[in-house]
Amino acid sequence: MAHDGNDHGEVHAARSARALTRRLGFAMALTGLVLVGEVVGGILSGSLALLSDAAHVFMDLFALGLTLGAALLARLGPDDRRTFGWHRAEVFAALANSLSLFVIIFIILREAYFRIKAPTEVHSLGLLIVASVGLVVNLIVALGLRGHAHADINIRGAFLHVLGDAGASVAVIAGGVIIALTGWNIVDPILSVGIGLLLFWGAGRLFLDAFHIFIEGTPRGISPRAVAEAINGIDGVQDVHNLHIWSICSHISAISVHCRVDSGRGPEVTHAVAALVNDRFGISHATVQTEEAPCKDTNFYRKLEH
Repeated sequence: MAHDGNDHGEVHAARSARALTRRLGFAMALTGLVLVGEVVGGILSGSLALLSDAAHVFMDLFALGLTLGAALLARLGPDDRRTFGWHRAEVFAALANSLSLFVIIFIILREAYFRIKAPTEVHSLGLLIVASVGLVVNLIVALGLRGHAHADINIRGAFLHVLGDAGASVAVIAGGVIIALTGWNIVDPILSVGIGLLLFWGAGRLFLDAFHIFIEGTPRGISPRAVAEAINGIDGVQDVHNLHIWSICSHISAISVHCRVDSGRGPEVTHAVAALVNDRFGISHATVQTEEAPCKDTNFYRKLEH
């Protein structure tokens, strides 16, 4: 039997989804303006760091677009072909976000290498103005996404993009000040390397989290043994086996489990298990099979054969 959240929870989730969609649309508009400004500013100032940041902003825009698309798809209901709906789309979008970051990192580091070998003149004033505006806008966007980033891997991907770009803008501003005071143009490609390394750290974490969900790994922070122990503590449960816990997407977890129960306690235990895993472990979708006779397969984890 499957147990999901109550009607109040569904209404709250729908409102939250609409608010998030509006925030993502606003964030995309602001990010698009920053992109245009940094491309023009980077060309006019001759700054690789600013152009690198513009490339990162482009990926921010790409990430936000994917995130918005995934959020809209997630609002579509289930049907005969997709019984879980489109929630899984966010995992693919998160993987695309992380892979796109790896591509841009390579481009930045490659160009920085040639600039370090042969530094070019950078006009620091234009660099400082554009980077400062970009920093302010990125902070506004990051604050708008922050409240959703902890619960949704795809929002976290977009949040990391924007937060990384805000950090890059700080570095670019510092570089502009150094160039203005010292004339050391080599600072510009060195900053580009720093931006690339910052992106690599965020992209790596995002990729690993998305891949873990993609292969249906146990959700982060949930121990199957702890879940089984809690279920065994329910009155009427004799044994727990054939346990599987996985994520449908970053904020929806599911469990299927077999429970051997006392005679006549099946319906009662089914409801109790569903309520327990939801309240204590945040697993909102539970499929519980109760058995009064010993099961043929009593392995804790059941090996699935091809």
